[in-house]
Amino acid sequence: MVLDLIPPRGWVPDFITPSGPGTPQELLERVRATTRAKAGADLQHVAEHRSLPSWTRRLADDPDALCLVADSLQHVYDCLLDPHWRRITAVTTADSASRARHVLRDGMEGVLARVNPRRVRWNPPVLEVLMASGTDGDLHLEGRGLLLVPSVFGVDAPVIDPDAEPQPFLTYPVGAAHGPSGALFPGTVLSPHSPAARSLASLLGPTRAAVLTAVANDPGCSTKELAAAVGIAPASASEHATTLRAAGLLHTVRHGTAAAHSTTDAAQILLQASGA
Repeated sequence: MVLDLIPPRGWVPDFITPSGPGTPQELLERVRATTRAKAGADLQHVAEHRSLPSWTRRLADDPDALCLVADSLQHVYDCLLDPHWRRITAVTTADSASRARHVLRDGMEGVLARVNPRRVRWNPPVLEVLMASGTDGDLHLEGRGLLLVPSVFGVDAPVIDPDAEPQPFLTYPVGAAHGPSGALFPGTVLSPHSPAARSLASLLGPTRAAVLTAVANDPGCSTKELAAAVGIAPASASEHATTLRAAGLLHTVRHGTAAAHSTTDAAQILLQASGA
């Protein structure tokens, strides 16, 4: 049901993609709280742009049908997203932090110039967006501001909503400067006793190699979790992570006093070259 409503490209009913902050479960609850009037209006709007399966007609009248859609969305999350959610959070948070630094250095003009150069251009006072369909989706901000939303899946087709509250939003590919491929699923899981791990230990030293391997196996892990995985003190884990970060092998994203570590593209190349 969810995949019927969310095609690879094209219009999607607003009620199934709630905007605004929140955990996955909070967003799912917003979907479950959708009124039948809201669902009917959203579906009618989408039907003006693409065909919908016949079963969607029930959503405006049957509360059980809305529950089935919400259950379907929960199932999709549980099977496809939840196993990777920490990684998703790590890479999107790191991307947001990087864009914030760019704002301070280059201003919003500089950020908008880099956010998706193939499809987004800031031509004051209009944000010009080339949609995947080939049509233009110009966005007139009119002083309302713009929420930039990093996406690990919508890497080619930007999504804009000029009517979103409290402000319009634009999605863009996460880590666009480095290319999105491989950012989410690095595919490298090492046994600490494998030949690849022993080779890496010869290069980096056994403890530092163990730290890098632990992060590769558990992207988005905290310093405390990293220390537990390697069997060292948190202070030592933090020191090794700092060294690896300085060498360009780790990303670290901070949330207050907590830190989330993930491997860089360079680290993935190193892990693969070591025989993983």
